Amino acid sequence: MNDSMSRREALRATALLGATSLLGVEAQAAKPLKTNTPPLTAADIAAIETAMGKKGSYDEAQATHVTALPRNDLKMAVRGEPVPISFGFGGWAAIKRTLDGKSAMLMSDTVLLQEEVAPLMDAAHANGLEIGAVHNHFFYEDPRIFYMHVHGMGTPAALARKFAATLKNSKLLPANQPPSPTGPASTGNNAAPTGKELFDLPALDAVVKYQGKVNGPTYKYTVGRDDLQVLMMNTEMTAAIGLNSWAAFAGTAQAAHIAGDIAMLEHEVNPVIRALRAHRLEVVAVHNHMLFDQPRMVFLHYYGRGPAIQLAAGFRAALDQLGKGKPAMGGMKH
Repeated sequence: MNDSMSRREALRATALLGATSLLGVEAQAAKPLKTNTPPLTAADIAAIETAMGKKGSYDEAQATHVTALPRNDLKMAVRGEPVPISFGFGGWAAIKRTLDGKSAMLMSDTVLLQEEVAPLMDAAHANGLEIGAVHNHFFYEDPRIFYMHVHGMGTPAALARKFAATLKNSKLLPANQPPSPTGPASTGNNAAPTGKELFDLPALDAVVKYQGKVNGPTYKYTVGRDDLQVLMMNTEMTAAIGLNSWAAFAGTAQAAHIAGDIAMLEHEVNPVIRALRAHRLEVVAVHNHMLFDQPRMVFLHYYGRGPAIQLAAGFRAALDQLGKGKPAMGGMKH
């Protein structure tokens, strides 16, 4: 973990950021700092994709390379109904440089059966990577799934090699996965519908006030926290590396499933919970994804069933709680 920047140096940089103001979180929420992450080079990207054995995507605006890790080997059901892997059973690994360009960070979210958690955890440690969180995302899913966040610091190429070595004996390595469906299963009148046919996308977009993306039979929104600058080990955490709120829709417009995640400051947690419950969405988990992040971020997973428009209104209500109010100094009084 000390290829170019020692862990102690990274933690010191993060601590100094948090100590710059007694108002800390409030100051950053009110006026986010503008910084520039050095881009990955073409050689960096080639090295990452060679190590992972799969072409990824590079977000130039966020200087972040992402490799998708869907669990296409699984057949998932929620509340007894089959749901697509793109509903929330796809992991990822992202790599970007630190702000000073002297090192890089890998952040990932891995989708695991219960019996796969401990072996992958041991493999990550054996390859010099660390665990940031282990948690659930769902209720009612079959088989039972857990999510493990793995992170590391080093050069982009070394991080990709370490992560690929960690996945080598698991189903998660791209080489060990069946291919993702790339389109309708058949042609003509029997073509499988996509999210574009299953949902009224303009109506959903009007409620959420963002535009989502169709991924096979699902429709997904991903919303970053552009009101904040969040640093972890001198790396700017943005939507492409996991600092985002999202909502995925599966099923049909009248009988939809929604699942998602809300990225919150600590004082936003309970307002978000109240908003979700007011819209009859179930709060599935409240937890961390990252270590040593400043300001401290909390993530909430939720699930719901019903007409898609009503579910979208619940997601929008949760988003409306973000960036509001001020953190209570010292928390609640007892």
